[in-house]
Amino acid sequence: MGITNKEYFLLFVTSYLLVGVLTPLMRKIALATNVVDNPNAAHKSHKKAVPYLGGVAIIIGIISISYSTSLISNFTSTTFWLATSVLGPALLLGLIGLWDDLKNLKPLPRFIAQTVAGLFTAAALILGNNVGNPTGSQIFDSIITVIWVVGICNSINFFDNLDGGAAGTVAISSIALAILALNGDQYLIAALSTVTAGATLGFLVWNKSPAKIYMGDAGALFLGVLLATLTVRFEPNAQTQIGSYLIPILLLAIPILDTTVAVLSRVRRHLSTFQGGQDHLSHRLIRAGLSRKQAAFSLWSLSAFFAAVAILISTTSTSAESYIVTGVGLLWVIMFILFFRTRDS
Repeated sequence: MGITNKEYFLLFVTSYLLVGVLTPLMRKIALATNVVDNPNAAHKSHKKAVPYLGGVAIIIGIISISYSTSLISNFTSTTFWLATSVLGPALLLGLIGLWDDLKNLKPLPRFIAQTVAGLFTAAALILGNNVGNPTGSQIFDSIITVIWVVGICNSINFFDNLDGGAAGTVAISSIALAILALNGDQYLIAALSTVTAGATLGFLVWNKSPAKIYMGDAGALFLGVLLATLTVRFEPNAQTQIGSYLIPILLLAIPILDTTVAVLSRVRRHLSTFQGGQDHLSHRLIRAGLSRKQAAFSLWSLSAFFAAVAILISTTSTSAESYIVTGVGLLWVIMFILFFRTRDS
């Protein structure tokens, strides 16, 4: 079943407005109940306490718009359950993230929960033959799916360390995924990606520097699992297998880069990879002289570049694709080296 451009626009605007209205309400609740992120010079760069619970607004917005759309449109029951296979694991992790925001869970229980969600997602997708780019081996597909879901879930959570950084990047990735899915007639993924883009941009109004509210672990874990699951379900339209595998990675290239740099820098310093720190890309850009707004814009720009390359790969010829894949791979490695060589804290 196709969706008209007008309907996609309405999905985007409705989710944008709904989350834009819900976010200040959640801010008032967070302030009234003292659910705030207090300054911590060792791990955090903000100077004043900032309320959490922005993620709750994102979750409510995305789930309500997605299911409302399925109820009022001519979606089939099959499509409804396919949407649930995407939104269900994301909601589970979002609720665990909310618990973490309220009770400050230790890293190990949170990691176990992420792994369980990854296993559930892999089972649901593989048993339902809904892996967009299978390798031909269910065992290998399962392993890759679990690693991808857990990895992206953590990457988005790690990346949420700068006013507007994660929200803007997720919006960019979602818009690019919606374009790719629409070009491939994958309407469910295009619709859910459109809703996600609208919701995160609606939240960004309140989260841009100086942030009035954070999404917290509830929002970061929800969006991480959501994007991971959508990209697993997505069937890339590249000319080569390498290009098909690379497209989802390019859509999330900057959060992946951020996590890689931060984790390896902690390993180098013999620190726990789970502890917080000012060793992320945003912190390194700020130490290089950029303002918080400039750092966020730089990360958005880099995300948009890699997302544009992903779209280009899906539309180019086989011969040109090999050059693009090689070039963008080298660029990512060069960026990693440059960031990794800067001061860790």
